[in-house]
Amino acid sequence: MITLLTKRMNWMRSGAAIALLTVASCSDSTVSGPGTTNPKRAVAPVGTISVGALTWLPPLGTGVANAANFDANAITRVEICAWVANTCSGASVSAFAPVPGAGESPLMVNTAVGRYEATFNLLNAKFTARKTYRIRALQGSTEVGGLLIDVVRGRWALTRTDGTLAPLMAANTLPVQFHVALPLIKINEVESNIGVPGDWVELYNAGTTPFDISGFVFKDNNDANMYVVPAGTYIDAGAYFVLNEAQFGFGLGAAESARLYGANGSLVDTYSWLTHATTTYGRCPTGTGAFVTMTTVTKGTANDCSIPNSVKFNEVESSGGVPGDWAELFNTGGVSVDMSGYVFKDNDDTHTYTIPAGTVIAAGGYFVIEEAVMGFGLGSADAVRLFDASGSPRDSYSWTAHASTTYGRCPNGTGAFVTMSTVTKGTVNNCAAVPPGPVVEIWPGSNDVTAADGLNVLGQNLSGLVYEAAVGSSPDVLWGAKNGVGSIYRLIFNGSIWTPDLTNGWANGKATKFTDGTGETDTEDLTFTTGSAAGMYIVSERNNSNNAVSRPSVLRYDVSGAGTTLTATNEWVLTADLPVVAANSGLEGITWIPDSYLVAQGFFDVTAAHAYNPAEYPNHGDGLFFVGLEGNGVVYVYALNHVTSGFSRIASFATGFPAGVMSVQFDRELGQLWAVCDDTCGGLSNIYVIDVTPASPTLGRMKLTHTFARPSTMPNINNEGFAFAPQSACVGGKKPAFWSDDSQTGGNAIRRASIPCVAFP
Repeated sequence: MITLLTKRMNWMRSGAAIALLTVASCSDSTVSGPGTTNPKRAVAPVGTISVGALTWLPPLGTGVANAANFDANAITRVEICAWVANTCSGASVSAFAPVPGAGESPLMVNTAVGRYEATFNLLNAKFTARKTYRIRALQGSTEVGGLLIDVVRGRWALTRTDGTLAPLMAANTLPVQFHVALPLIKINEVESNIGVPGDWVELYNAGTTPFDISGFVFKDNNDANMYVVPAGTYIDAGAYFVLNEAQFGFGLGAAESARLYGANGSLVDTYSWLTHATTTYGRCPTGTGAFVTMTTVTKGTANDCSIPNSVKFNEVESSGGVPGDWAELFNTGGVSVDMSGYVFKDNDDTHTYTIPAGTVIAAGGYFVIEEAVMGFGLGSADAVRLFDASGSPRDSYSWTAHASTTYGRCPNGTGAFVTMSTVTKGTVNNCAAVPPGPVVEIWPGSNDVTAADGLNVLGQNLSGLVYEAAVGSSPDVLWGAKNGVGSIYRLIFNGSIWTPDLTNGWANGKATKFTDGTGETDTEDLTFTTGSAAGMYIVSERNNSNNAVSRPSVLRYDVSGAGTTLTATNEWVLTADLPVVAANSGLEGITWIPDSYLVAQGFFDVTAAHAYNPAEYPNHGDGLFFVGLEGNGVVYVYALNHVTSGFSRIASFATGFPAGVMSVQFDRELGQLWAVCDDTCGGLSNIYVIDVTPASPTLGRMKLTHTFARPSTMPNINNEGFAFAPQSACVGGKKPAFWSDDSQTGGNAIRRASIPCVAFP
C-alpha cells in the first residue's frame, strides 16, 4: 500500500495584485514574534514543518501524519519510475491518481489520519537485478517530493542519505507514506513607494509551529527579478519576517506584483496592485484578511486595521500672525485622537516638530502649532505636512504666495483651502463670504446618490468617464478610462446598472498602447469630438512601464476595430509646454469644445493676443482640447495638429483646486464647462462659461460662475471622473450625472445622481 500524506496549499490565489518580498540583511529582515528572540535559526526546532515540503512516513521515512495539517487536494498523481542518470527512464512502472485514468490505480485520500493511500503490487514486476526506482508525488507536472528505492536480490531497500542501503522486508505490496505541510506563510504587508529604508514585503506565520522558509523564492511581476531566501531561515509561530529592497535587489512599482514560491517551485502566496498605496497595503485582519490600504505603516508588527486618522490641517498663517506663524489641526472624527509622536514639517525635511506625548485632540476639537514651539516660520511659497508616529504621511497643504489673511478649509474641516475672509485661529472657519469668487453652494441636482455599476465588476483605478448618446443602432454608451493597467471600457446600460459591453473584445476593457504598440499608458480621462467613430482621445500621465518618469500627453485611438488592444494613432507629448510635475501628478482631465461654440462666444486666444481664429491652426480638426493638470490645478487649452502631432497652446486658467483638477467635462448643449476635484478638496465642482460681458477685463476668457459642494449623500471619496447624459435624458428637469471612484469604495466604481437640465445663471 502507498500511503501519501499532504496538506493543501493555497496554490492559486485570485486577484489583480501580487506581493513583493524584500530583505536588507539578516538583522534587518528578521522580525520576532512574542517571546521569540531570533526566528532565523541555525537548527530547526522540534516539530518544525517545512512549508510546501514533503515528509515521508514509515516504513520509508520517519515523519508523523497530522490530520489537522493535511491537504486533501495537493497531490494529483503518484508515479514509480526507473531512475537512470537522475531522471525517469521510460514509462512509469506504476501510476496512481485520485480519479484513475487509463493505466492508473486508485490513490485514496484518508482525511481521518491525514494521508493518501494506494497499493503497489511488487509481484507484478520482475526485480531480479539491482535497479533504482523513484517514487514521485506530483502536483500537475511539478514534483512535490520524491524518494529513491532500490531492488537488491529481489528485495526492496531504501537509499540512505550517505548512499548506503537500508534493506526492507520482502512483501507482496510496498507501503509508501508522505505528508505535505500546509503553507501558513502569508504575504501580510507591502510597501512599494520608497519606505524605510526602501520598498519591502512582510511575511507572517499564521500557523502554530515555526516554519522553515529556506530556499523560498520571492519575485515581483518580472520573473527575472528574484530573491532566494537563505538556508536556515525560520519564522516562528505568530511572528513576522521582512524582506527589504536592499536585500532582494530590485524595487516595487506602482502597478506591480509580489509573489512567494516554496523551495519546490510551488506558489505559496501572491498579491498584486495597480497603484502605490498612500501608506502600505496590508491584510485585515492580520495574516488572514483581504488586502486594504493601511491606516498606518506597521512594518514587522500586527497590522493597524483601525479607522483612518481624522485629524486634518484646517487653517494656516504664514505671514506673521499673532504671535507668529501657525498651523491649526482639526479633529473631524467622532472620537478623540492621541497625537503623541506625530511630526509636523514645512516643505523642508530638516524643519521638524514632534508633538509631545500625551497630546490628545478631542472629537471636533482644534490644536494649534505655534511658530515659537515648532522653531521655524512658514514662507510665502511653502507647505505644512503631518506625519504619524511611524513616519507615514497623514495630511498636507501647500501654497505659492502668502494669503491676505489665512488659508483655511471651507466648509470647516472638510472643504478645499481658500483665502479666509477673517482669521479664525482655534475656532470654526468663517466661510460665510470667502473671497475671491462665489461661496460654495449646495449641490444643484438630486442628492439620491446610488451605485451605477455591478459590485466588484470594474475594480480600482476607474479614473475618467464620458457619455455618448445613442447613434443609429448603437445604444447609449458610458465610456470609462482606467489608469492602473491603462485601458478603455465601453459600458452599456442593462436597465438598472452600467456593465461592460460583452461584444467586439470589450468585456474586460481594451488595453491602451503608445503609437509604436508598446508600453502602458496611464489612461486618466477620455473624450471624443463628433463621436467615438471619429476617434477616442485620452490623457496620460506617464508610461506605466517606466512609471517614475513624467510623460503628460494626449493620445488618439480608433475604437471601432476588433481585438482587446488599442494602439494610438497619434500622441501629443505636452512636456515642453507644461510645468515640471511629479510623474503621478500630470494630466488628469480632458474634454473637447467645438470651434463653432468658441467662435460664437468670442473665445480669446491668449497666445495670439486676439479672438480665436480656427484658420490659424491647420489640421487641428473642428475644436480645441481642454486638459486639466493635477500638479497645479490649471486647465490648458490646445489646438492639436493631427498631421504633425504638434500642438499650440491657446489659453489656460486656474481652477483654484490646490490638490489639482481631476476631471473636465463640457456640456455641449448648455454651453458650460465643469471642472471637478476629488476627495482632497471635498469633491467640489466649478462651473465656467466664456465671459461675454462688454468691457469686462476677462472678456473672452473662461469665467467661474459657481462652485458646488458634492451631493449630500455622496461620501468624500476618490472621485476622479465625472460625466452626464444629454438633454434627451431629462426627466422632471434633471438628467443623470455620473462619478467614477478610483478607489472602488465599497465595491462600486460608478455612482449616479443628477444635475439640472438648464444652464446655471
